[in-house]
Amino acid sequence: MTTYKHLFTRALAAVPERLHFAAHSHHLWPDASHEGQMDAWADAAHLADNKWELVMGLLWSEAQGHVASELRLPDRTTVSFSPNTHDFLLRIFSAIDRAPVRVLSTDGEFHSFRRQMARWVESGVVMWDQAGPDVLAQAARAGDYDLIFASHVLFSSGAIIDIEPLAALAGPQGPWVVIDGYHGFMAIPTDLSTVADRIFYLAGGYKYAMAGEGVCFLHAPPEFARRPAITGWYAEFDDLAQPPGSVGYASDGRRFLGSTFDPSGLYRFCAVRAMLEVEGLSTRVICDHVTRLQQLFLSEARMPDMQLLNPLDDGPHARFLAFKGSGASKLHDSMAKHHVVTDVRGDVLRIGFGIYQDESDVDRLTVILKTIV
Repeated sequence: MTTYKHLFTRALAAVPERLHFAAHSHHLWPDASHEGQMDAWADAAHLADNKWELVMGLLWSEAQGHVASELRLPDRTTVSFSPNTHDFLLRIFSAIDRAPVRVLSTDGEFHSFRRQMARWVESGVVMWDQAGPDVLAQAARAGDYDLIFASHVLFSSGAIIDIEPLAALAGPQGPWVVIDGYHGFMAIPTDLSTVADRIFYLAGGYKYAMAGEGVCFLHAPPEFARRPAITGWYAEFDDLAQPPGSVGYASDGRRFLGSTFDPSGLYRFCAVRAMLEVEGLSTRVICDHVTRLQQLFLSEARMPDMQLLNPLDDGPHARFLAFKGSGASKLHDSMAKHHVVTDVRGDVLRIGFGIYQDESDVDRLTVILKTIV
């Protein structure tokens, strides 16, 4: 039996009776992240004001390098960081100089995006169309849009979007293509090398990067959105000596930065990536481990009256299994009483898998399910 529990001793020991099958929601933190957090505190104590030279220098470059390596980006400097992806969404929108902004998205985007779009539609800022993931590229070709937004892996169903047809439509004058990679980054192997000059890509550390909150990032193609209207003083960090009244921007991805932020997430992210390298745990290796657990679960579990929305096949697969049925909420609540953590939205129950689980955890889960289904 392959197990990686030794990398998560703190999180697993915190609540020993818990079966955490929600790696797609709050991924448990590995021990390495604790070391990164302590390093952030120690550097703040020792360097005080001068810590920003380290944060915006060596640490920033290291974190950029990890993102670029994972996504096969040709240039790490196209990457910038922010406490959340919503900040980046606002800045991208603010760089579009036509109103109302015409947006096309899938009909399965996460609530934060849907809420913002709905409010902008109410206020007349946005005209918003939605399409199913299978016909998104067709709808994009048929319409006259300023921005096309799509999750790489849809959080609701686990469906995976083909990025290439969307990227083929993109250009500096529009449309701009924004890929929300939160359920794809470090969840499925992703190579953006052929589309990096045409798409924006958003993701963060809260899910499969195992680094927790506050360390989200944006890859921005160099010739797109040169001057976001929503901006902070870090966006001109290299040149604070400009004449009063002028608004300068970094020439790289830092043009999307805001202002002072908590850098501890960068420390955690870099520490986790270093741990994975030492352990030989690439995204591909982790995917293989998770797939074995998903296969085992599907072979043993009884899920009556529940439809699996994302069956396993030979291609890339989400780190969670999405089951749809009228009893989703009831089943979620019943498992919670047995200390099993899953995730439910409406009539879709998601059971997520990660490297802090092994076959024994799947066996425990299926035994519990037999007692309550």
